Amino acid sequence: MTDTPFPDPRQAALALLNGNHRLSRKAGQFLGQLAVDPSPLSDAQADWLAKLLDRAGLPPLVAEGGQ
Repeated sequence: MTDTPFPDPRQAALALLNGNHRLSRKAGQFLGQLAVDPSPLSDAQADWLAKLLDRAGLPPLVAEGGQ
């Protein structure tokens, strides 16, 4: 796996869902929503996604403004 950050929440969510990562039912529902809903993430959602990516050993989401 590469260390290149994910460009958007959808791609990050799909990587978590398609990988061999242990996820709770609630996390799976959250990631499914991210995969289909293009709405911007709230701060709490962004934090949760960052934690899920970190636990799975995946790269982070690109920071706001592409940094």
